Amino acid sequence: MKLHEIAPQPGSTKRRRRVGRGVSAGQGASCGLGMRGQKSRSGTGTRPGFEGGQMPLYRRVPKLKHFPLVNPRQYTIVNLRKLASLPANTEVTLESLLKAKILTSNDGPLKVLGDGEITVPLKVKAAAFSNSAKEKITAAQGTWEEI
Repeated sequence: MKLHEIAPQPGSTKRRRRVGRGVSAGQGASCGLGMRGQKSRSGTGTRPGFEGGQMPLYRRVPKLKHFPLVNPRQYTIVNLRKLASLPANTEVTLESLLKAKILTSNDGPLKVLGDGEITVPLKVKAAAFSNSAKEKITAAQGTWEEI
C-alpha cells in the first residue's frame, strides 16, 4: 500500500451542502435558516444558557432558598459541657477526646461550642470555636488555639 493509494471507503463520505447558491440548488436564498431574525444571521447567535436578557437559570438557582451548599464544611462538634469532667490543664484535641471516649466518631475537624460551663482551666486546640466557647475557656483561665 502506498500513500497515494489510500482513500476512504465508498459511501463513507458525503459532499458538504453548498447553501445560498440559487433556488434550484435546494438551499438557496435563506439557506434553510428561515426568514429574518437573529438565528438567520451569520455568526454564532447566543451563548448556551442565554434567556434573552432574563436572569438565566444557572444564576437564579443559588439565590433561591432551600438549595443545599455544594461542599458544606463538616465539623466534629463538642460542647463545653462534655469537657467539664476533664482534669485541670489537660490538652484537649480531637485525638485526645476520641481516646477518652468523650467523642465516638471523627466527622471532620473539631469545633468547640459554648453550651455548658467549665470551671477548670484547659488547653483546647481545635479547628474552630464559637465566640461563647472562647469567652468561657478564657474565663476559666484556660487557653484556646485554632489549628
